[in-house]
Amino acid sequence: MTAFEGFPEDFFRFFDDLRNNNERAWFNEHKARYVASVVEPTQAFIVAVAPLLHGISPHYIADPKAHGGSMFRIYRDTRFSQDKTPYKTHTGVQFRHRAGKDAHAPGFYVHLDSEGLFFGGGVWLPPNPVLNRIRDHIVDNARSWSRIRNAGAVQAAGGIRGDALKRPPRGYDPAHRHIEDLKKKSYYVAVEAPPEHALRPTFIDEVAESFRTTAPMMRFITDALELPF
Repeated sequence: MTAFEGFPEDFFRFFDDLRNNNERAWFNEHKARYVASVVEPTQAFIVAVAPLLHGISPHYIADPKAHGGSMFRIYRDTRFSQDKTPYKTHTGVQFRHRAGKDAHAPGFYVHLDSEGLFFGGGVWLPPNPVLNRIRDHIVDNARSWSRIRNAGAVQAAGGIRGDALKRPPRGYDPAHRHIEDLKKKSYYVAVEAPPEHALRPTFIDEVAESFRTTAPMMRFITDALELPF
């Protein structure tokens, strides 16, 4: 597999075309284009990210397999959705912790869409027992959490984000200095960029820098879960 030289221009064109033709017959007719313009460049990207990722932590997986690897499937789960279109119109890549089994595990993430890019890391909607372990760790290590959340690079990326409860979670002090963070149901730091950045060979460096920015929070989360970083 060749070194990553940026995603091809047809990467985003394919998804724009798919957005206008989101049906199985069209996708099956253009399956070879999908493989050449989306799957293979994403695999090359994952291979190129691996050594940079492992320089941050050896416990996060960069697996270029087309199925069951770091790249999310293009097929949408429509069982509980009013939108029955069968295919996603973007690509997501998650470099998850070795201990994780699904998208809710701690991981570094890259989202590639013709409407915009974002990349960074965190933990997305973990189950309540996991979420409460993170919250407890914030309570027990409030000063360390302050340093992480207030770091210049984190603030420049928009801070630590995540959907939040309207009220403090049960069992936590509403007057705690980090109560707004304790309300969160997810924790992530993400850098945003226009789609054309993904077409450049230097995109790999932007992604690696965002991972380094996110790394202190990722270490904090893995410590909370008693996982190695």
